[in-house]
Amino acid sequence: MRVRVFSDAAHLAEAAAEEIAAWVRLDAPLATMGLAGGTTPRGAYERLRESHLPWRRVHAWMTDERAVPPTHIASNTGMVRRALFDHVPATFHPVPWVEDSAAAAAAYEAELAQFLPLGPRGLQPGLVVLGLGEDGHTASLFTGTAALEETRLGFVANWVPQLEAWRLTATLPLLTAARRTVFLATGKHKAAVVAEVLTGAGDLPAARVSRESRDAVWLLDRDAASRLDA
Repeated sequence: MRVRVFSDAAHLAEAAAEEIAAWVRLDAPLATMGLAGGTTPRGAYERLRESHLPWRRVHAWMTDERAVPPTHIASNTGMVRRALFDHVPATFHPVPWVEDSAAAAAAYEAELAQFLPLGPRGLQPGLVVLGLGEDGHTASLFTGTAALEETRLGFVANWVPQLEAWRLTATLPLLTAARRTVFLATGKHKAAVVAEVLTGAGDLPAARVSRESRDAVWLLDRDAASRLDA
């Protein structure tokens, strides 16, 4: 695991865009990337619009989604489309929107199987970009939810009591099979959980993904990293 710290969120977004661009250039013949929603990743995606990359061999997918239509303001799919895929000729695989979240998750896993290669543990993503919640969740893997215990499926519907809502999410087996995992976190409000995830042996969802990932890098701004030396 590597940790890189940047002066502010803008410089972090530039570095994240560079990480993604480097992956696209090197991962041949097909570059696959699982993407997160959120404000911090959006800055990286917007910067990628100007990159001269072999976009036509990119297949991108969502690591999680809310149970809302893609036109909803809270939709991760909608954000990623507006930030990047409305502007570049990559193949983007959105989470399907249907009222039945379990059916949507099953359909999405079947779609992922059409382009993600098979590795020794099942489907093997290339690059995965993840965020970090103040409660230690990543993707839509929240403490105490059933998705954290899933060992067979790669993408599931997950009821989150804290939110009183369904989420659709990649599971630990799928996320930790990725060949490269990039975590992004910014802001002082994330400093405590960043320190807990990176310096402890805790059981927070983000800590589990980070610990079990094959090649994880954390990109932090100075505020998010402010408790690491405490």
